[in-house]
Amino acid sequence: MTRPPVPPFDEAAARAKVQAAEDAWNTRDPALVARAYTPDSLWRNRDLFLRGRAEIEAFLTAKWERELDYALRKELWSFGEDRIAVRFQYECRDAAGQWWRSYGNELWEFAPDGLMRRREASIDDLRISSGDRRIFGPRPEEEHGAPLPWPGP
Repeated sequence: MTRPPVPPFDEAAARAKVQAAEDAWNTRDPALVARAYTPDSLWRNRDLFLRGRAEIEAFLTAKWERELDYALRKELWSFGEDRIAVRFQYECRDAAGQWWRSYGNELWEFAPDGLMRRREASIDDLRISSGDRRIFGPRPEEEHGAPLPWPGP
């Protein structure tokens, strides 16, 4: 299976890869998202270390069971031949109704077929009120590629 765009990346291909990832994650479909990774993909997500699609899918299933109304934005930070760096923000609420905004950076490395073979994510969480929300569902197409807002006030 090939997952275009494939390395080596130019800027347009890197931007397309980032938007495709954002779109997939906003489906909140663990199986769909997991198919973008190699069968032996390595992940670091906060303090968790995962290996392979089965662990990734299980992780995402649990994530979206507790992170309700999840909505994500990603932005290209940098790219190289087979690597992409992104920054992201997402918002969700927990079962008690508390809203959260999470900020982070991801480092991605791709196999020649365009599947991601390594993902390292550093993430910080900020408690917000529902009135402070700014991410509502998937990004409208006319906003694809728009820069993320500065995290501070």
